[in-house]
This record gives sequence, structure tokens and C-alpha cells, in this order.
Amino acid sequence: MFQNSKHNSMHKTPLSLNLNGELKILCKPLIMGILNITPDSFHDGGKFDDVYNAQKQVEKILSEGADIVDIGAISSQPGAKTISSKEEFARLNNILPHLRKEFPKMIVSLDTYRSEIVKYMYEYYNINMVNDISSGDADNEMIETVAKLKIPYVAMHKKGNPENMQENPNYQNITTEILMYFGERISEMNRLGLNDIILDPGFGFGKTVNHNYELLKNVKEIKALGYPILVGISRKSMIYKVLDCLPKDSLIGTTVLNAVALWQGADILRVHDVKEAVETVKLIGKLKETN
Repeated sequence: MFQNSKHNSMHKTPLSLNLNGELKILCKPLIMGILNITPDSFHDGGKFDDVYNAQKQVEKILSEGADIVDIGAISSQPGAKTISSKEEFARLNNILPHLRKEFPKMIVSLDTYRSEIVKYMYEYYNINMVNDISSGDADNEMIETVAKLKIPYVAMHKKGNPENMQENPNYQNITTEILMYFGERISEMNRLGLNDIILDPGFGFGKTVNHNYELLKNVKEIKALGYPILVGISRKSMIYKVLDCLPKDSLIGTTVLNAVALWQGADILRVHDVKEAVETVKLIGKLKETN
């Protein structure tokens, strides 16, 4: 569980995280490697939706130094169609049992917004945390479910849903609105007994390119709420649109912006490319040591 103090927004005392019974002190940022077992994710859709390729990818993710593997069976890219819970379950149940057997000590984050999926995958395959793009808005049983399981929960901000979220998103002040949103969600989560919360500003989820860069500059303001911050910008359009390239050519841009996020205080980087992210954490950590 995250141990945090709302009275210590600058986190002078390191946060700690209970992952699979092990207390991990967040003296340095963690790396969350992405495993999309979907046919339609924007960067790697269809590459890892079978057991063999999923296992090879997890082996690579772990060997390169990831602390957490984030497994998702629903694409949330702009324009993605919603799939049924039955289809989501089938995709996960086809692959997760094999991964858990092959990598029994792997720390699994489940990328879902459905509490019924969380309950089943926790009981049978020992998932260790939940990554919910809806912050509980999509399923009114999600928060209570995670609170009872006593596992960390990633709450993300988004405006709209994947099918329509990029249709002219508008904010008076994006940072202020996200701070207000998280303030309300945190109060509700605490009321329901959930305190092990990680905040994800939701880069690319109902935001223009300019919104994303403004938000990146203000990560420290969100961290002042007193909770760990997860940043997921890996190979997203805020990078490849500015560089006028394809997602497959946006690794250098991703690395640059991950460095900025770390400098702003990000605690977890969610990435497709683990090796480069691990190196970025080391270099930014060394730079911060000299201050």
C-alpha cells in the first residue's frame, strides 16, 4: 500500500508501496512496462495477443528492468470501440494464466475499468494493482472492490470516452480542472476506504497537443495533492504529431519527455520501451543528486 501524508506534499519522506507482500520504498521512480494483448492498440496492437508472443514480451520487459507489468485487454486509443466484458475476460483468461505460471513473481497491474474483471483476476491470478482509465466513473463498484482487496489503484483523468474524447476537448484551465477533478475523486475514494491511490493526469485522454504540454509542465502541482504520480506518454500523439513522424519513430521524443516528467516529480513511468526508461531514471536521478 502507498504510505503518504497529505500534510507533506513535497514528499520529503519517501512513499512506500506494498506490492505482492513486499514493501517497496519509492526512493526512485518505478517503471511500468506495457503489455497490450489487444488487436487494435495504437502502437503494438496485434503483436502480443497470443500466449507465445506475450510471454516473450514479458520476458523482455522484466529483463530490461521493469518493476511492474501493466496488462490490458481493451484498447483505449482515440476512436477505439468498446468491447464487452465477455470479450475482455476471454482475452485475459487466454493469456494471464500462462504468464502467471511462467513469471510467478511478476508484479501485475491490470488495466481495466470493470470491477467484475478485477475480482476474478485477483482471486485466480493474483493481480497486484489496478489501472483504471475511468477513475471509477465507468463502474460504480470499482472503488469499493479495490478498497476491499487492499491493492494500489491508479486513478486517471480523462474527458469523454475513447470513442469521442478527442472531439474538440476544451478547458478554461486544464491544470486547475484536473486538480479539482482529482480532489473530488480522492474524497470519494477515501470515503469508500480506498487510500492507496496513484494519480495519472491522463495525457492524450481528452486533451489537445497543447493541453498535454501545459499539463506536463505542471505535474508538480498535481503531485502537491500528496499522492504518487504516474505519467504515461509513451509514443503518444503529443510526441509524434510535433515531430511529424509515426509512433514507431517516436522513441527519442518519448525519452526526452519522460526525462521532463521525472524532473517534474513523476513516480511511475508507463512505457513501451523499458530499457530506455530505466536509463532515463538513472540519469535524471544522478542529475538530481547534484542539486
